[in-house]
Amino acid sequence: MRSPDNIMALSQLVPDYMGFIFWEHSKRFVTSPTPNLPASIKKTGVFVDAALTYILDIAKQHQLQALQLHGDESPDFCQKLQTTGLEVIKAFAVDAAFDFSVLETYESVCDYFLFDSKGELPGGNGSRFDWSVLRDYPAVKPFFLSGGIGPKDQGAVASIINLNLPIYALDINSRFEREPGLKNIEIIKQFKATL
Repeated sequence: MRSPDNIMALSQLVPDYMGFIFWEHSKRFVTSPTPNLPASIKKTGVFVDAALTYILDIAKQHQLQALQLHGDESPDFCQKLQTTGLEVIKAFAVDAAFDFSVLETYESVCDYFLFDSKGELPGGNGSRFDWSVLRDYPAVKPFFLSGGIGPKDQGAVASIINLNLPIYALDINSRFEREPGLKNIEIIKQFKATL
């Protein structure tokens, strides 16, 4: 999200989280101030292997409440961020060979996990991984489901929700955009109404 008008239009749909990307290689990289959001929406910064000082500076500058980490951040790094009072969401790139045992050391230092599709980029690839691998999810930690969720995926979303996994939220992005960083508000509104 970058356009103030688009951000405020999306805020009218009252999402639980709204993401702002602070990874300079992204087409959605935020380069200007972000507007204040209603208190019910957690302003979330998305980072990839950023320095601790950079994350904390950005969090203060943009009044972030949550952090989404899409790199190779260590459990120790996550713990340092968590002690600041910011919500920590650790993302993992998933494919058919994903080893769920890597999650164990992150359990106590993250508020949530996020499962995204493994692809060329750390996120925003617009493709969906095979959600059936989540049947083997060994933890109780709630997670965000991400990775290529699109406007016509209500059936697939309902199917995975029916598995009684601890899904906390859906992370939608590129397939709901007119262009990178500009959300199609009407399509999001229609999708939300079907859930």
